[in-house]
Amino acid sequence: MAWQILDAHEVDLDEIDRFCSAHGVETALMAEHVHAMRYQPNLRDFLLCVVDEEGSIAGVCWIGGNIVPVAVPEAALSLLVREIRRRGRRYTSIVGPSEQVRALWRIVGSAFGRARDIRERQPHLEINTRPAIDPDPLVAPTSNADFDLLFPAAVAMFTEEVGYSPLASGGGYERRVRSLVSEGRSLSRIEHTRRGREVVFKADLGTVGFGVTQVQGVWVNPRYRGQGISAPAMAAVVNYAHHHFAPTVSLYVNDYNTAALATYARVGFVRTGLFTTILF
Repeated sequence: MAWQILDAHEVDLDEIDRFCSAHGVETALMAEHVHAMRYQPNLRDFLLCVVDEEGSIAGVCWIGGNIVPVAVPEAALSLLVREIRRRGRRYTSIVGPSEQVRALWRIVGSAFGRARDIRERQPHLEINTRPAIDPDPLVAPTSNADFDLLFPAAVAMFTEEVGYSPLASGGGYERRVRSLVSEGRSLSRIEHTRRGREVVFKADLGTVGFGVTQVQGVWVNPRYRGQGISAPAMAAVVNYAHHHFAPTVSLYVNDYNTAALATYARVGFVRTGLFTTILF
């Protein structure tokens, strides 16, 4: 098979949409960018398509800040890596279905720098039914008026998860959080306490597209951990996502985070795959 690597300027956008719809869960991380390519043509630079001899798409790879390979045939990986390297960009991670990421990493080697962390086993979970437990009625979309309260919690979540502050790279993270709030995709439980109003729980519908929304940024205030807050709160997130955004709610989590895995199982999430993340 003679493969070609073409970016989205050279491939029919309807064909790309059909491919992504057929791989909705795997392409969730790039879904919004793919939708936006129709009115932001510059984004087409960042989607590489693996095309077979008949011109059909066999796999795709997003090459924005993250590299996200989906369904790329093994025989085309070297060609894909060559095209990624030719473009000479910097990347913060390779993330996606485990077999794809591992195969790509074997070829990439140290070309993108030394890996800062490899999260090899991240169960991918989905729910497309009603939650198995009652939702927390105090979890609601975060209002713009509460942004200043939410933002420190979002920074704390990111720092705890990734290992460095998102504020170190300029104002991009703040713009992202503001956008999620304004679009109704930030959910939180905010309570009046003796310390004032506090964010007790937060989560984001980080991506939406092709019938799937992926939950990101899940965080429980350390003062309230171990009190059974997270499962009902996540049930509320699922209900809200199903009602307003997509029939399938997905997420992925490190396999050593046994508490989170137990929480998601209580809510009714089921494992549907395995992801891997390599951080640079």
